[in-house]
Amino acid sequence: MMKEMVTVIIPVYNAEKYLERTIKSVLAQTYTRWELLLVDDCSTDHSKEIMQRYTEEYHNIRCFYCEKNAGPSQARNLGIDNAQGQYIAFVDSDDIWVPEKLEKQIAFLKNKNCAFTFTSYEFADENAIKTGIVAHAPSEVCYKDLLKSSTIAPSTTLFDREKIEDHLIKMPLGVSREDAATWMKITRNGYKAYGLDEILTIYCRHKGAYSGNKIKAIIGKWQLYHDVEHFSVLKSAYYVVVNTWAAVVRRL
Repeated sequence: MMKEMVTVIIPVYNAEKYLERTIKSVLAQTYTRWELLLVDDCSTDHSKEIMQRYTEEYHNIRCFYCEKNAGPSQARNLGIDNAQGQYIAFVDSDDIWVPEKLEKQIAFLKNKNCAFTFTSYEFADENAIKTGIVAHAPSEVCYKDLLKSSTIAPSTTLFDREKIEDHLIKMPLGVSREDAATWMKITRNGYKAYGLDEILTIYCRHKGAYSGNKIKAIIGKWQLYHDVEHFSVLKSAYYVVVNTWAAVVRRL
């Protein structure tokens, strides 16, 4: 493990339209001690060619390839298995970091002397045009808070591997809300997540994605509470309603 280095992990699946934009936002970071792991989940477009081109040009960018398509959890976990840095940071293949993201977040993590941090983010459309809608990071989040509201976006997170073990950061397979399940697993094991209320990530939503997947999102939340957290039917239904309402408010 290399001290002070950040391992940035991007799960890639048919991301040719957005991937270069995301990679360039990592290259633009003012904090320069990082490596970037691009992990392809069996893309069928030109994502692999883009990945390989950047690997050939930059010594600190490496590519990895999943043997079969199994979703972003598998890709992120493969990245963790090959991480060399003290810190782990996730960014989705269509999101964007502001240039100071890593520098400010690492300083914040050190100041808090914690294992898990996240930041505020602003919603944008698929062309990265900002909407003015901001999801502000609360100062700290525990397990009970996460049950009510999924306030943490994967692209905003940063973990210190000297304080938290890799198996807690790894994401479960076969779960549609794998990110929320992971944050719950971490906080259920006694950690708190500390929020830096600065907009350091641009969360890009594809046109129609949210409205088109409302039913899928609700099913995913049900699975999270009932199948992963093993809550009763009544308790699971309660948290699905509470969490869904929080998501609606966050997008207003």
